[in-house]
Amino acid sequence: MSKPVVLIAEELSPATVEALGPDFEIRNCNGADRAELLPAIADVDAVLVRSATQIDAEALAAATRLKIVARAGVGLDNVDVKAATQAGVMVVNAPTSNIVSAAELAVALMLAAARHVSPAHAALRNGEWKRSKYTGIELYEKTAGIVGLGRIGVLVAQRLSAFGMNVIAYDPYVQAGRAAQMGVRMVSLEELLAEADFMSVHLPKTPETVGLIGAEQLKAAKSSLVLVNAARGGIVDEAALYDALKTGEIAAAGLDVFAKEPCTDSPLFELENVVATPHLGASTDEAQEKAGIAVAKSVRLALSGELVPDAVNVQGGVIAEDVRPGIPLTEKLGRIFTSLAGEVAQSIDVEVRGEITEFDVKVLELAALKGVFADIVEEQVSYVNAPLLAAERGTAVRLVTDPESPDHRNLITIRGTLADGTQFSVSGTLVGINQRERLVEVNGFLVDLEPTDHLAFFRYEDRPGMVGTVGQILGDAGVNIAGMQVARDAKGGKALVALSVDSAVPGDVLEQIRSAIDAETVRGVDLTE
Repeated sequence: MSKPVVLIAEELSPATVEALGPDFEIRNCNGADRAELLPAIADVDAVLVRSATQIDAEALAAATRLKIVARAGVGLDNVDVKAATQAGVMVVNAPTSNIVSAAELAVALMLAAARHVSPAHAALRNGEWKRSKYTGIELYEKTAGIVGLGRIGVLVAQRLSAFGMNVIAYDPYVQAGRAAQMGVRMVSLEELLAEADFMSVHLPKTPETVGLIGAEQLKAAKSSLVLVNAARGGIVDEAALYDALKTGEIAAAGLDVFAKEPCTDSPLFELENVVATPHLGASTDEAQEKAGIAVAKSVRLALSGELVPDAVNVQGGVIAEDVRPGIPLTEKLGRIFTSLAGEVAQSIDVEVRGEITEFDVKVLELAALKGVFADIVEEQVSYVNAPLLAAERGTAVRLVTDPESPDHRNLITIRGTLADGTQFSVSGTLVGINQRERLVEVNGFLVDLEPTDHLAFFRYEDRPGMVGTVGQILGDAGVNIAGMQVARDAKGGKALVALSVDSAVPGDVLEQIRSAIDAETVRGVDLTE
């Protein structure tokens, strides 16, 4: 078989090609040259670009085999995502590649504005020694207001906390409890403007955020405010900002982004209390390398039919950070479900409860199906073909969400109806700061067990001596028990022993246990790949 063809249309870091590996035919072209791009893209499976290559409807029409467009960076201004979606072409970017670089630049602009670095440097180059004119202010014990507590906003908050600042934030989509864990107090925008000595903007540019910081907001701020915008141009009204800086309504500003870019001629550049850079947030060697590696990994996943977490238009879009830890847990629950049920369910409900339901959790339905079918079909199961496998087998699938979760912060349950009409379920959750996976329910029996590579389950009539018998047989077989849970529905009723073991339990040992305790069901589960 010929290798999939990947076209690199702009200069990317050498690490990008290394991350792609030897499984692809790599081609190169100058994507900024349309006459070169259009024929080059005609027969490729993937194209990697930065910002100079326009992947528009014309380019997509020319690319008859194209499956994925990968932008080695955050923005997608040069990719027609709608046209790509209509053509069935996945679009990915590298949304976290530049977050550290962007956060560090925001802090740099804040420090530079507070200490008049730019005009002091210019004066010195002009042969002037003006120490008294450029007396600055400290960040220590001042109040920093973060407008937008997303990934970059959090990183800025952490760094400013290290300076000894009191950090407050405005973000209507972040819960106060989550911010409090980071030592950040959530406030309204009005409160932030009234309290902040320094303000850093970290919001996406949307119709709702354009002009969010305008003349009215700047009038409400302290006259000593230092404002930084290293997010997106237009969120801060530049005309209003100029007036506020010129009249002394606020003290200084640090800017990396502008409403129209490239921007080389702005009244703001005339002011000594402005320090400005030409959109350098992502312009570090490390960010460029991270971006290249990230999109190379996405290309590998896409061309192998796997879930692509950074897809923006296919397979449910970008996956929220709060949802991602639940993906491997849900896949394991699917595998445990099928192993214990012993058959393919006629219908499956993937129930997601708790805080994560405020995000798009559609990916957890895919993860559950991947797990359900992983061990029962010959072909490789992916997030792409798992729903097709369910449809082929007549399995109806439904995603159920509920923000209420009485016993756990978040709970994921796979509940299925079997051919005879009986229901079967397994549930899991993530606990602690490290998000440790726990199996917490098996068909109505409450347990608390880590879903390790090897598990075993025994259901029997509750009576004395059964647990000891199971342990004795496993010990004689050289199978070490790592964890054990015993549950029952009532005294003398049905009981369940759930075990995590260091090695797989041989089939003959399972049968020996079945006979010894007269078990109704005996199952071994192997979660290794």
